[in-house]
Amino acid sequence: MDMRHLLLAALLLTCSLVYAAPGVPHICRLRLFNTHTLEHIDVVYRRDGSYDSEALTKLDRFLRDWRADKVKHYDPRLFDLLSELEAKVSRPEAEIQIICGYRTPQSNGLLRSRSSAVAKNSLHMAAEAIDIRLPGVRTSRLRDTALALRRGGVGYYAASDFLHVDVGRVRRW
Repeated sequence: MDMRHLLLAALLLTCSLVYAAPGVPHICRLRLFNTHTLEHIDVVYRRDGSYDSEALTKLDRFLRDWRADKVKHYDPRLFDLLSELEAKVSRPEAEIQIICGYRTPQSNGLLRSRSSAVAKNSLHMAAEAIDIRLPGVRTSRLRDTALALRRGGVGYYAASDFLHVDVGRVRRW
């Protein structure tokens, strides 16, 4: 590995496809902002391929259903997807804005009563979906990047300026 790749790996600090040199830890980090609770989190959730259970618990709490103050364990593949998306659009230091994380069935029903865009069996209720935006990156570019990854569902909400990503089957809307 040449020095340029090593420096890029150190700079990104994400779970991208860049490989660190032997002896250099490969870490996966997320910086998130919850637009409803106004909370911030900056957490390393994976080191050298192993998930950190304490960090995952913090992320689960951060992504709770804020309406009901209920927590559900998230599928960590979603965190890897967010990290890879962030790296692919070259915004490794950006803070991803969370529009919606986990939803209880009650919260999902409430949102569904207000909008036909809310799925009856939303993966938000399984803690396998998240709605995001990334400051400094057009949501359409984020959508195109997520679609190219083919890691799950991608919903584009241009009028509301956010992107839905999940780790369900590959599909788009």
